Amino acid sequence: METDRRLFELCEPALKHAGYELVWVRITGAGGARCRTAIYIDKDGGIDVEDCARVSRLLDPLIEESGIFKNAYVLEVSSPGLDRPLFKPGDYEKYAGSRAKVVLKQPLGGKRRNFSGILRGLENDCVILEIDGGEIFRLPLEGIHRANLVYDWK
Repeated sequence: METDRRLFELCEPALKHAGYELVWVRITGAGGARCRTAIYIDKDGGIDVEDCARVSRLLDPLIEESGIFKNAYVLEVSSPGLDRPLFKPGDYEKYAGSRAKVVLKQPLGGKRRNFSGILRGLENDCVILEIDGGEIFRLPLEGIHRANLVYDWK
């Protein structure tokens, strides 16, 4: 996890300067001879193949020079997709009004870990989620295991 955070902190300023949002990074196989480094980006209007190629050319030398990886790595740049994960506190504000799924690390009140509903924002480090039927839940940000948007196919 430390390497993920270091990579995020290395790449975020360069991407922001180039007009992109760094959504998240995921590193797999870091203990092996070659790890896979996935960088997920976004921008207003969405991401296309040219954006991914441009960002790859921008980040590859930056990562190489940083020495974060001791062995070879494969760099993949991609859009976060329709089921965009929510990581940063600002994500919950930005996507307020959107349908989302939230999974907690521990059951809320010892009862429930999985929630689906409409994001209503972030307040006092709690994600506000309105589930079907109108019930409002305040989910502690630090207690979230994972969260993502749910695309409405209507």
